[in-house]
Amino acid sequence: MGRWILIGLLIVLALVTLIALVVTQIENAQDAKNRSHLTSTPTGRVAMVSTVIVVFSRSGNTGVLSDHIAQQTAGHVYEITAESYQLGIPGWINALKDARSNVADISPSHIDLEPYDTVYLGSPIWLYSPAPPIWQFVKNNDFTGKNVVLFNTFNSKFKQQYIDDFAKLVFAKGAKSFKHRYVKRGRMGDQISQQQMLKEFDAQSTEVKQVGHVYVNH
Repeated sequence: MGRWILIGLLIVLALVTLIALVVTQIENAQDAKNRSHLTSTPTGRVAMVSTVIVVFSRSGNTGVLSDHIAQQTAGHVYEITAESYQLGIPGWINALKDARSNVADISPSHIDLEPYDTVYLGSPIWLYSPAPPIWQFVKNNDFTGKNVVLFNTFNSKFKQQYIDDFAKLVFAKGAKSFKHRYVKRGRMGDQISQQQMLKEFDAQSTEVKQVGHVYVNH
């Protein structure tokens, strides 16, 4: 009996290892492809820039979207990094473990948002919730009087309760409005193209029917 249990555990371990290897290979391929399409968006301040885009993007998908937003708005882009979630099996495991958390060790932890009117906050969705680094960024920063737009890309879906909680946190940090925009990329191995992702994101701003939720701080 013990022998069969051991064999079963070894099979499970082998399957988990195989899944981890496949997922991380796909993520690395996505990152290489996405990084090659990113343009060099200036992060230094210039006069009359009213929009800033702050993004955490583990494999670059949300990063491509942030670059697109920057081109549309002439905004500044700041990329958040989190060493715990770097590409590779350890980072993937940490991402799964911390997916529902709102605590992370990030860099930069603080950005002076005072010069900007609109703040875009971008991240992937992990287990139905925005990734921990973007939560941590909100907790670390002052959004007084800002119009905040959360934008996400994801494989499966998000849960509205987590978006509502994120909005509450943003308002607690002083924001005057909050909007959520998002694109479903599809499951790994069968995802929409970068061009389609950007097209679907742009379509949200032209649809008569509201996509997502808009909140106003009274």
